[in-house]
Amino acid sequence: MEMATVRHRPEALELLEAQSKFTKKELQILYRGFKNFGVSSFRECPSGVVNEETFKEIYSQFFPQGDSTTYAHFLFNAFDTDHNGSVSFEDFVMGLSILLRGTVQEKLNWAFNLYDINKDGYITKEEMLDIMKAIYDMMGKCTYPVLKEDAPRQHVETFFQKMDKNKDGVVTIDEFIESCQKDENIMRSMQLFENVI
Repeated sequence: MEMATVRHRPEALELLEAQSKFTKKELQILYRGFKNFGVSSFRECPSGVVNEETFKEIYSQFFPQGDSTTYAHFLFNAFDTDHNGSVSFEDFVMGLSILLRGTVQEKLNWAFNLYDINKDGYITKEEMLDIMKAIYDMMGKCTYPVLKEDAPRQHVETFFQKMDKNKDGVVTIDEFIESCQKDENIMRSMQLFENVI
């Protein structure tokens, strides 16, 4: 069993250190946590990669008051950059590096990728609605006051109107970034996680 847990090591700590915004020490701590999450918290993760089911289980621990399944699915796809059905330590570190320490531009690019569910380079109203519904489901009883059934749709209508500058029914990455940078609330939320680690 011990041999199985060490089968997947980060390619090279130095390479990851150079590619990410983490120090060697931080990477070692992250790796220990990543490995333990997969192995001891849930069934087993001997290859050092997390599949979607494990990812959903991990995420459900953080949001026990709601249903995080759908949002975890979208998040998993955003972390799984090579679309091979698993999130390796490298995938995890690179995503986390952007979310926690990336520039505003990098964070917005990452967020655009999350919303662009089918990865065609555009965000449709339906894609935005799917993500928004997933967020509302995940928040569950935390949302106060209790939100109306059509709240996600209204939220999306407002956002989409702001973002779809040329009114062609899709939001491009340029429209997304420009709209987000002009919105103070969005920009504030982008700064929230910078000092977590």
